[in-house]
Amino acid sequence: MECIKQGASDYVLKDQLLRLPEAVRRAVRERQLREEHRKLLDDLARSNRDLEQFAYVASHDLQEPLRMVAAYTQLLAERYQGKLDENADKYIHYAVDGATRMQRLVQDLLAFSRVGRKGAERCKVDCNAILATALQNLQASIEESGSRIERGELPTITAETSELLQLFQNLIGNAIKFRGSDAPVVRIAAERAGREWVFSIADNGLGIAPEHFETISVIFKRLHTRSEYPGNGIGLSICKKIVEQQGGRIWVESVPGKGSTFRFSLLAQDGRAERKDKQHVGSRAS
Repeated sequence: MECIKQGASDYVLKDQLLRLPEAVRRAVRERQLREEHRKLLDDLARSNRDLEQFAYVASHDLQEPLRMVAAYTQLLAERYQGKLDENADKYIHYAVDGATRMQRLVQDLLAFSRVGRKGAERCKVDCNAILATALQNLQASIEESGSRIERGELPTITAETSELLQLFQNLIGNAIKFRGSDAPVVRIAAERAGREWVFSIADNGLGIAPEHFETISVIFKRLHTRSEYPGNGIGLSICKKIVEQQGGRIWVESVPGKGSTFRFSLLAQDGRAERKDKQHVGSRAS
């Protein structure tokens, strides 16, 4: 019996020894893959930092020469409009319009590159106060469009105040701008989902076709012509960058002609905030 046991032990040990080289090779391969993956992530992070630094420097340094070009082309328009032939007036108009548009593009690119670069500390922020400020900043658009704002009680979270304000203002501003024939109705709410708060900004506007869901947040991507709706198509790109830098995500649910709901998630504070019934705010939103 002892011989049988010893033989069995020798067999098992020999089998394990035979498998050892393969196990070692597998462990080495896995370690190499992990190192390659980590290196790729480091390279990607470094590349993104370099691109953001380039965008910041380029857009910052371009502002002064563009300001000079715009100023002198506007001066030409003021002094010589109607004093030269029709073609000259047309060319001056093109120059002024092109310089002005380039200024706005550079300013938008600088705003995009500045997200996350301000160095401001994150702190506890009452989203109700942030929303009130955003609505106050949008008061002219709200009154001009006859918008009705419906707002629920929002939580307190940890965030960078100015970026959270820009996030709300961009999304609500888009809900007002891309409206249909009816007066805009914008609903702002938040729901707890595990360790996150999921915010929603819903409207009754134009809506977005499903094939555009993944591309609307691409920088300078526009779904409408500039003559239909002003802007350079950077607002949602800034929103996406703000949310992702705070560890959240942003997405849209929409049906063309029936409005859109933009949702974004942000990490919650410990505990649960109390919820209240939603308030209805008309064109005098505050």
